[in-house]
Amino acid sequence: MAVEAVEDSRWPRLFALLDDSERHRAGRMGDEGQRRTYVAAHALGRGLLSHWAGQAPQHWRFVAGEHGKPEVVTTVGQPRLRLNLSHTRGLVAAALTLDHDIGIDVEWLDRKAAGMAVARRFFAADECRQLEQLEPERQDEAFLWFWTLKEAYVKAIGKGLAQPLASFAFTLEPLSIRFDHVPAVEAGRWHFYRFRPAARHVMALAVAGDVAVKIVGQDADGLARVGGGPDYFPMGAPAVRP
Repeated sequence: MAVEAVEDSRWPRLFALLDDSERHRAGRMGDEGQRRTYVAAHALGRGLLSHWAGQAPQHWRFVAGEHGKPEVVTTVGQPRLRLNLSHTRGLVAAALTLDHDIGIDVEWLDRKAAGMAVARRFFAADECRQLEQLEPERQDEAFLWFWTLKEAYVKAIGKGLAQPLASFAFTLEPLSIRFDHVPAVEAGRWHFYRFRPAARHVMALAVAGDVAVKIVGQDADGLARVGGGPDYFPMGAPAVRP
């Protein structure tokens, strides 16, 4: 969902989709842009859950996993839903699966990231070599593709940056991954996808599954009926659900 596309009059409605703790946290944010991004991301995630399961957006509850990753609380008899959120300047995204671990990451292409310096410090050696082989004008975008893929994976496994980024390595063309010290059976369960949700944004998705999953893209307008009408979710980046 494109944050800048949300008209001022719509923000109170998005805010109303959050639960009390999220509203409190948003209210404490001093920066207006940061607050709107937070509200948009969490409203989109709650809307996606409700679009799938039919429960009011503000009624969903979450608990923190071992490394702090939020997990959807479901009642006995409900399917196991896995939700992940991401945001960057101008864009928020959500991904939802049934029983599959999932991670999503979006990045703004114009961010100043000191890509090569970061890669040399944190990435696998093979990824650094791939970047070094590119023309300088292509390195920044390629770095962000690596970054989104890595972020999506560590979010999917629930470890975040507690998982060393050099312990696995991506190849961009064709897209593949190599793990250090991970059994081949486990490594083969992971599927990765790359998207361009907007002209100046890149997005990556990591999904665990014994077979390739079907990806269904849903822009925010498709969630419009959740919570009471089209003003809730203006057109924007896709939410993705296997």
